[in-house]
Amino acid sequence: MIIESTSNSTIKELAKLAHKKDRDAKNMFLVEGEHLLQEAKQAGVLLRVFQRSDLDRFDFDDVTLCSQAVLNKLSTQKSDAKYIGLCKMMKHKAETNDSLSLGKRILILDHLQIPGNMGTLIRSACSFGIDQIIYSKDCADPYGPKTIQSTQGALFHVSLLEADLLEVIPTLKKRLPVFGAALHHDSIELHDLKIPEEFAIIIGNEGQGIRQEVLDLCSDLVHIEMQSFESLNASIAGSILMYAFQFPSKS
Repeated sequence: MIIESTSNSTIKELAKLAHKKDRDAKNMFLVEGEHLLQEAKQAGVLLRVFQRSDLDRFDFDDVTLCSQAVLNKLSTQKSDAKYIGLCKMMKHKAETNDSLSLGKRILILDHLQIPGNMGTLIRSACSFGIDQIIYSKDCADPYGPKTIQSTQGALFHVSLLEADLLEVIPTLKKRLPVFGAALHHDSIELHDLKIPEEFAIIIGNEGQGIRQEVLDLCSDLVHIEMQSFESLNASIAGSILMYAFQFPSKS
């Protein structure tokens, strides 16, 4: 059987996943392209595959063949879609302190707004040994199409946790230091910082940085020393810090 009509009831329901409120309500999201489908399959979150009827069958049990028009209705890309996967979400909301026991090397994101920055930081976190990402509710959606494309599959290999940072940070500080990335009069230059084995790094909003009430909770503030210019893109700054924090200081 091939789904040929964009008015098909299943396709109409899947198309709603383009909106965050529908993704959250159904706890599902879509990914596009063979690479992301393979990553989702490996992570055990791929539920169903929709593919163009004239292509080789994707290596998955639950495959539905579709017309090009149907796939394009589900796609957010400009080019014709070939493979689209329905996935279950992996994120969790912090409801108990047990949710915070997953990470020893943590990235915290405060009000990060640009999906491309969110995706790049997820990708860098996976690359540089971060084992948990905690993000505020007002961040860009990790499961939005632009964010997912920017992660290049890293989304499926790191723990994601949505939380109230004002509640989470004091809990984290009981077992590890929390560093805020900020150009501040008493912030420490990165090359002078004694890097611990376990830590949390906070990256703030692209324009305003970390909120003051969050800064006030940090163990220390750190900034990346530069030859010129005063600030870096949030995803670049976060990536540099995560790279540097791979190498704990020798005691």
